[in-house]
Amino acid sequence: MDLEKGTHKLITRLTQAQPRPAFFRLGIGFVGLSLVALLAIFYPSISSELKYRLSPPKADAEVKLTSSDLQENGKEYIVAADPYLSIVIPKIGANAKIIKDVDPTDSRAYQSALTEGVAHARGTALPGQVGNVFLFAHSSDNFLNANRYNAVFYLLNKMEKGDKIYLIFNRRKFDYTVTEMKIVPAEEITYMESESETAKVTLMTCWPAGTTLRRLVVVAEIASTE
Repeated sequence: MDLEKGTHKLITRLTQAQPRPAFFRLGIGFVGLSLVALLAIFYPSISSELKYRLSPPKADAEVKLTSSDLQENGKEYIVAADPYLSIVIPKIGANAKIIKDVDPTDSRAYQSALTEGVAHARGTALPGQVGNVFLFAHSSDNFLNANRYNAVFYLLNKMEKGDKIYLIFNRRKFDYTVTEMKIVPAEEITYMESESETAKVTLMTCWPAGTTLRRLVVVAEIASTE
C-alpha cells in the first residue's frame, strides 16, 4: 500500500512539474547544434581514417595512365584520374586531377580549384622538371570550410620516407620517393619556393584534418620517369 502511494505521489509530481525555463531549452538547442556542426566538420576525416584501417589501399598497386593500359595478370592497378595532369598516391588511395597554375594567395581561386582536385601553385615547377612542384589541398577562409577542400590529402599523415608518389603529366608518369615529412605553422611558406637543384614535389595540407591550425608537408624527390 505504501509503495502504491509513493508511486502515485511520484507520478503526480512529474505530471505537475513546471516546464523548463526558456534559456535552459535554448542552451540544450545550442549544444545539439554544436554537436551536429562538429560531426559535419570531422566526419569526412573520421570516415577516411576508419576506411583506411578496415580496408587499407594497396601500396604496391601499379599506376596506369588509361584503362586501355591494364593487363590481365591479376595485379592491382590504379588508373590515373587524368592522363595529362594528375597525382596518384597508392598507399593512401589518393587519385586526383591537378589544377594547374593556381594562385595560392587568392582564396577564391584556390578554393574553386580544390573543388575539382589538387592545386598546383603558380610559378612552381611541373612534373619531371628540375625544381619544386608545389601541390596543395588545403583551405580555407574559415573553420567550417576547412574540410571541404582537402579530402584528397586527408590521409597524408600515413606517408613515410621511401613511400611512392606518382605525378602524371602529358601522358608520362613520374615516380617520386618521399624523403621528408614535417608539421609546420600555418604561415610557413618556405616550402613553396620553386627553386631546387633536383626535381622534387612538395605536398601540403591542413593539419589536423578538418582544421586550419597547422600544415602537414610531404617532400619527395624524383626517382624515375616513364
